[in-house]
Amino acid sequence: MDKRLKWDPSDYGGVKVLNIPSEKLWKPDLVLYNNADGDFHITLQTKAIVNYTGQIVWEPPAIYKSYCPIDVEYFPFDIQECFLKISSWTYHGNELDLQHLCNGSILNTEADPEEAEVIIQRGIDLTDYYYNLEWDILNVTAMKRVKFYPCCEEPYPDITFNITLRRRTLFYSLNLIMPCVSISCLTVLVFYLPSDSGEKITLSISILLALTVFFLLLSDMNPPTSLVIPLIGKYLLFIMIIVTMSITLTVYTLHIHFKSPTTHKMSPWVKEIFTELLPKFLFMKRPELLKKPKSAAVRTANDSEESMSPALEPLHTYENVVRSGRDTSQAEASTSYYPPEIMDAIKGVTFIANHLRKGDEDIEEERDWKYIAMVMDRFFLYIFTTACLCGTLSIFLTAPSLYDSREHMALIDPNNTCKH
Repeated sequence: MDKRLKWDPSDYGGVKVLNIPSEKLWKPDLVLYNNADGDFHITLQTKAIVNYTGQIVWEPPAIYKSYCPIDVEYFPFDIQECFLKISSWTYHGNELDLQHLCNGSILNTEADPEEAEVIIQRGIDLTDYYYNLEWDILNVTAMKRVKFYPCCEEPYPDITFNITLRRRTLFYSLNLIMPCVSISCLTVLVFYLPSDSGEKITLSISILLALTVFFLLLSDMNPPTSLVIPLIGKYLLFIMIIVTMSITLTVYTLHIHFKSPTTHKMSPWVKEIFTELLPKFLFMKRPELLKKPKSAAVRTANDSEESMSPALEPLHTYENVVRSGRDTSQAEASTSYYPPEIMDAIKGVTFIANHLRKGDEDIEEERDWKYIAMVMDRFFLYIFTTACLCGTLSIFLTAPSLYDSREHMALIDPNNTCKH
């Protein structure tokens, strides 16, 4: 508004509006304080519309680039707060006053006494707004502040436009989050894969390499900062720790699986815990081995079958003699009736029986080691499933934008600019 440019339309043939080159008019030196382009002034000088009441409308086309502090703590579920501060570069409030076009305003009584604040809830016209594919506008507040500095008595007004933006997460959910969740599920399935397959370590290393590739993709999508770790970065780091632990535990379970009595001896408490106690809590039941037949039939040289069932009369073998006698001398006395050839045969049969019994015991202990490895895989399967589920929910549910139900402002009555 310039009072010196008022006139009476009746004195000038009913002319009410003039288009005057802006170079011939005085213009306030309004600049964008948080400019990121380096050019604070408008380069394209268009004509101004001068009304007979002294009101001047000058709307030059211009593109402003400003900086905005980015908080990537909850990326990609982040909400950003940006501002545009506009004020005069040389004039104080007694020489140049700034007013918003909207008449309605709210006085912020909680502000600093040295900064009188007037807030307009919808301070930007979104009629010509072009929809952005990555951001939603949640709030466009205009705030007029009048600040008094200790050096000067004059007020210094400025108008700051606060813009609240919420990132659209569909792209990041499909390209980052869903693959990461799938990888975490594969991490759990490592413990479901049998140890005899020989592919447990291969699967774990493949998952670790896939996570490394996702870390490289994240570094390209995420703004570089060393202040905080993004939400998706925390989740990838969590999954990488889970995968590293799964590889370590898988190596240990494979070590347990391939143990043998010739190299390791199983402690009684280990057998009690991992074969009797822990399987009950994991809902595991070990299949019973087939019982040995009490009798068997063998074919003799003349193709006649003879039963190998125990005879009615006890055989005077070395084993029966030892079992029946309490004294060694009795055993020696009972076997002294046999010729040396029979004694050698009895000793050979005893040696073979002991060797076979030792082999059966070794096979049984190997089966126990394999069963312990299976129990440990089942135990780690439950632990890692719970950890992945709880970790995924605890990381992603901390994002505030998931609980923000505000709609895009450009979709809510865009013509009502001065609503407050």
